Amino acid sequence: MPRIESTAARLAKLGFADGARAAQLLDRTPADLDDLLESLVAVADPDLALVSLTRLAEREPTVLTAVREDERLRARLFAVLGVSAALGEHLVRHPGQTALLAEPELGEARAALLRAVGAEPGEPEPRAGDPDPLVALRVAYRGRLMHLAARDLTGQATLPEVMAELSDLAGAALEAALAIARAEVDDSEARLAVIGMGKCGARELNYISDVDVIFVAEPREGADETKALRSATRLAQAMMRACTAATQEGSLWEVDAGLRPEGRSGPLVRTLASHLAYYRRWAKTWEFQALLKARPVAGDQELGESYVQAVNDLVWTAATREHFVEDVQAMRRRVESHVRAEGERQLKLGPGGLRDIEFAVQLLQLVHGRLDPLLRRRATLPALAALSRGGYVGRDDSRGLAEAYSFLRQVEHLLQLHRLRRTHLLPTDEADLRRLGRALGMQADPVGEFTARWRRHAMEARRLHEKLFYRPLLQAVARLPESEARLSTAAAAARLEALGYVDPSGALRHIAALSTGVSRRAAIQRTLLPVMLGWFADTPDPDAALLGFRQVSDKLGSTPWYLRLLRDETAVAARMARVLGTGRYATGLLMHAPDAVAMLGSDAELAVRPPESLRGEASAAVSRHAGDPETAVAAVRGLRRRELFRTAVADISGLLDIEAVGTALSSLTDVTLQAALDAALAKAPDATRFAVIAMGRLGGMECSYASDADVMFVHSPLPGVEEREATDAAFAVANELRRLLSLPAPDPPLLIDPDLRPEGRQGPLVRTLASYRAYYARWSSPWEAQALLRARFSAGDASLGAAFTSVIDELRYPAGGLREDAIREIRRLKARMEAERLPRGADPALHTKLGPGGLSDVEWVAQLLQLCHAGEVPALRTTRTIGALRAASAEGLLAPDDERVLAEAWRFASRVRDAIMLVRGRPGDSVPAEAGERRLIARTLGYPPDGSEDFLDDYRRVTRRARQVVERVFYGG
Repeated sequence: MPRIESTAARLAKLGFADGARAAQLLDRTPADLDDLLESLVAVADPDLALVSLTRLAEREPTVLTAVREDERLRARLFAVLGVSAALGEHLVRHPGQTALLAEPELGEARAALLRAVGAEPGEPEPRAGDPDPLVALRVAYRGRLMHLAARDLTGQATLPEVMAELSDLAGAALEAALAIARAEVDDSEARLAVIGMGKCGARELNYISDVDVIFVAEPREGADETKALRSATRLAQAMMRACTAATQEGSLWEVDAGLRPEGRSGPLVRTLASHLAYYRRWAKTWEFQALLKARPVAGDQELGESYVQAVNDLVWTAATREHFVEDVQAMRRRVESHVRAEGERQLKLGPGGLRDIEFAVQLLQLVHGRLDPLLRRRATLPALAALSRGGYVGRDDSRGLAEAYSFLRQVEHLLQLHRLRRTHLLPTDEADLRRLGRALGMQADPVGEFTARWRRHAMEARRLHEKLFYRPLLQAVARLPESEARLSTAAAAARLEALGYVDPSGALRHIAALSTGVSRRAAIQRTLLPVMLGWFADTPDPDAALLGFRQVSDKLGSTPWYLRLLRDETAVAARMARVLGTGRYATGLLMHAPDAVAMLGSDAELAVRPPESLRGEASAAVSRHAGDPETAVAAVRGLRRRELFRTAVADISGLLDIEAVGTALSSLTDVTLQAALDAALAKAPDATRFAVIAMGRLGGMECSYASDADVMFVHSPLPGVEEREATDAAFAVANELRRLLSLPAPDPPLLIDPDLRPEGRQGPLVRTLASYRAYYARWSSPWEAQALLRARFSAGDASLGAAFTSVIDELRYPAGGLREDAIREIRRLKARMEAERLPRGADPALHTKLGPGGLSDVEWVAQLLQLCHAGEVPALRTTRTIGALRAASAEGLLAPDDERVLAEAWRFASRVRDAIMLVRGRPGDSVPAEAGERRLIARTLGYPPDGSEDFLDDYRRVTRRARQVVERVFYGG
């Protein structure tokens, strides 16, 4: 026992992680391995290497003699055993293959694998003859894989050489598998070519990967095409089975034919003409992107070359096809969403991972390769170098991304070699990280060095969309040294168009105006713009976003904090891009108060301010300008503009639902009315108490961005004041209030609409409380009772407002509900309104207010339920539509499913109306008929770029279902 402990300590000192286990292994091994320990501890994982070496020596003792005599064999074998447990297992099963590692090179893989399955390489269509060809193929394949891994791990092959050789080895295995298939299937009627796709086609395969293929076949001379295709399909299926079938030696890898036309739904094998017909008529942009990698790898070489030549002509004209720009935008968003995604330890699919770099490079090839044949490269690294040489990507950016890509591929190879399993996930276990670091030559602190290097390269790759897509656009308009290639103006315009800019020439002018010059401001813009351009491209209207950014920058560019804020606070810049690209409304508000940019930094800054806080600020503004009502109200309107911007940004950012937006806008209107009323009253004679009663959407706390203030004015003469004098004073106050809020100013006006008062426009603008009471007692009609359901106190004398609502409660909440004749009258009025009030030429199905299932339909259902039942059901006494529906459902007056359908339609229609205002900057009630504008509305509502038709379908479906409820509940159908 003492001897084992001392040996364990010595082995641990040498470099074995588990000295005791290493000592036990050496103790059990008959041969003396002491003279090999120094070589063993130099490998990536000495403990792993020792385990495999002792098992191999036990199986084949002569291996140790060969290892001692041949330095190359020793270095290669130990390097493999120190990284790959799976190849160690393979050698234990096949110790004779150890001798392969002594060979400098192994010769052509195709011939060797064909001979392994008993086929003659020189025959035009080799046929397997080995009695157990599947096992023979796997053993031969892994022997060559081991030889390549040994050269890779000892630095005798570069990364591009390793990837190319792995691809050629896969092609050779496919050829051998095809030879096995020919021995099983009659192939006398068809010629079959196997086209390598993906990494196999690009000659950048990794150690363990699915091999992507496409099959193309032609009938032999005189053969029937249908029979030939059937035969070729059987041959292809047999070839795939030869690779994927499980044996005592496992399988090779999956053969994936999913990139073929129509994917897994399409036929496995097609003729060349059938392929071309599909690509010309039906193919999507991503399919042409996949075809960038196509290369014949097995089968009929002449047919394979014909296929590749034919599809290449289509690939490089893909940029001229319909929907190319939309497809490229979707593909770019996919890259950038991955870059921003979670799962950073995923080397392939994580943020800035291998797939993102490959995808982005292919995207630029598609955009620019039509006019520049030098970009037509299959593999990622050569394509990236060509993009750099042509000025499509900056030289330093290209070099940094190439280094990141190469590092990530090397790490991916080491991960897969360990167990010969398809994995892309970076481990967290320290022993695994130590093996990776040492395999990459990091000796002093392998875990720390590896982690730091990985993070550095991952950070480089995470900014790939900025480096590849946008930074070269600045170089296209900047003054650069003559030695630095740049993107031509035409190429820059083509890229901008492909990224979603409708006016690329205008965009280039804005970029030049923002970034040209030697000032600090221009220098910061050159840092900001590559990132901002990407964010703009993600918005509904990139051109408007860039124009807005230039305009705001022109206004604030000399302000010290503005560019520094955007540069240092990513959240501010990202949110600003989103706001500017959503539409004219929020941008217009920002233009008149660009310092509001400062509130974009956090969600907390965008939280709706409590009404009490707003009232305090507005009251202070009025007090500061006492005696000057116009200046006082201008200050209040400035406050309103700022809060409208805050609400719009929170809405655009998804921080508020439509009910919260309505409440915020309505409360803001109340505050504005109160402050303006205070200013108007300041110079009025003290003759009467005055209150503003909110009606319509304001009363329901359901204001939209386009809403006027629907109100009624009520007053009550002070004791000792003649009613006529009091009425004149109230009339003057009401008119002054309207005037102050509609004065020309850079801030949005608040229009006062008093048309819902008794007798409408024919009636007096203001009435006393007694006059309202008398009118409603004698003359009121059902529609007025219905309108009063929304009435609530908004501003002015609160006790007077409470008295008014007390007067109208008896009318709007009638005891015993409505009489049958009143219900019929309301239904007739609604039917007439549907027939008469819809604007000429409007599509009823797309009118959010008056169309079937729109706002009016839902609101009239809620209001009829209130008129009929609120006298007995206090829960229905609310001015809010959704609240009334919810209460009716809770009280059993409306089925829960009906309440859900109606509420969904009301929310959807309300969101559409607000989106129209946000996009256009002016109100609208109909879903736009023009496709471009409708797309902007859909994007603002959260639909993807190609989701305009989905938006339309959703709106029609939701409102159609709501109308069915209306027919049943409101009309009694």
